[in-house]
Amino acid sequence: MSNARDPVEYTARAVERARRAGATACDAVMVEVESSSTSVRLGEVETVKLSRERRLGLRCFADQASAVASTADLDGDALDAFAQQVVDMARAVAPDPFAGLPGAASLATDVPDLELADPAGLELSPEERVARARRCEAAALEADPRLVNSEGADFSLGSARVAYASSAGFSGSYRSTSYSLSVAPIAQENGAMQRDYWYDASRSLARLADPESIGRTAAVRTLRRLGARPVPTQQVPVVFDPQTAATLLSHLAGAVCGGTLYRRASFLLDKLGAEIASPHVTVIDDGRLLRGLASRPFDAEGLATRRTVVVERGTLRSYLLDGYAARKLALESSTGSASRSVGDVPGASPTNFHLAPGPHAPADIIGSVQRGLYVTSLSGFGVNGVTGDYSRGASGIWIENGELTHPVEEVTIAGNLLRMYRDIEQVGDDLTFRSSIASPTVKIRLMTVAGR
Repeated sequence: MSNARDPVEYTARAVERARRAGATACDAVMVEVESSSTSVRLGEVETVKLSRERRLGLRCFADQASAVASTADLDGDALDAFAQQVVDMARAVAPDPFAGLPGAASLATDVPDLELADPAGLELSPEERVARARRCEAAALEADPRLVNSEGADFSLGSARVAYASSAGFSGSYRSTSYSLSVAPIAQENGAMQRDYWYDASRSLARLADPESIGRTAAVRTLRRLGARPVPTQQVPVVFDPQTAATLLSHLAGAVCGGTLYRRASFLLDKLGAEIASPHVTVIDDGRLLRGLASRPFDAEGLATRRTVVVERGTLRSYLLDGYAARKLALESSTGSASRSVGDVPGASPTNFHLAPGPHAPADIIGSVQRGLYVTSLSGFGVNGVTGDYSRGASGIWIENGELTHPVEEVTIAGNLLRMYRDIEQVGDDLTFRSSIASPTVKIRLMTVAGR
């Protein structure tokens, strides 16, 4: 082959060797990743990290039995021996009637440019990376004399190339980059201390928020927590800021993925076509969002990714499926949602999963609440994915007569996810993608806030 070090060539070669070794079908994925992070604290460099990884994963079928393994040894005859070992493993495994590759007719026919890579940003020198982290932390600490300490600022960047090939007839690759910057200042007043953070992430360095704005936002978020206290237990409207509202979506994303469904561990099992949320709720998973943090042109089975409307005006319209889950659930087909780590089998997962923005400014949503809680931080893991029961520690700001008043901490908010989704009264217009799961501000009609 013309370029033995090219990931596309490696995956094609792995498939060829596996077929020669007796695999009835097979696919291979290869990932090359390079990442770097620089952290500072109180202006001093704490860590500088650099990592590189190159691994190939191979899945082989012996009729309906399959095995998967990964390797970083790709030189000489090592790949041939590896392919033979994986085929031998597959022959020793019990058959699974739902196992297999997608049909050739369903494979992606194009690999569009989704603007996932900004290689120019990778040329930042180590000194420039340190300077960005320092500027971010300095902007946070200089915002107010009560900001007396810091957990540090971190600037990270990375690049990746993913290649995939299968015996069904697909071969393709794509490149991506990522950039992020975060800071966590600490404030002190009257002997009490509080911390918070802020960050940004982007595929492109040019689109990453400037260090000073990230630092100033972190300062504001930290200062507004000073003087926090619990409130009496009561049932009130709850407004989730975009960061905490995104966690509500993450629970929904987990509940609509195929593996959770066929294991019967989802509170949304057998609810396709049912009303699961208020009419204000439309949820979309968009694998081809331009510059999306989880975008990719094809999935881990070689199918084209797509824009899937999961919830439309409150009605559950689609699950997120890989080929195995679609067959096991007797549903029509994969939604192009397969993902996999190099050494594992594919499984369905969300891409750019988000709540469509509504018409309301966040200030207007807060202004509509006579008495309630504006949630800015959550803690704990009290969410039952089978029943939807929800109970988490929360902190935020108390709302009185439509105004933010005093900070709140040491409270628990409780309910049931299905009831919470159905009780969403207002959705904000402030959707921003800082992670792959994103939401605007959300107001829920009534929840239990348990305090003192």
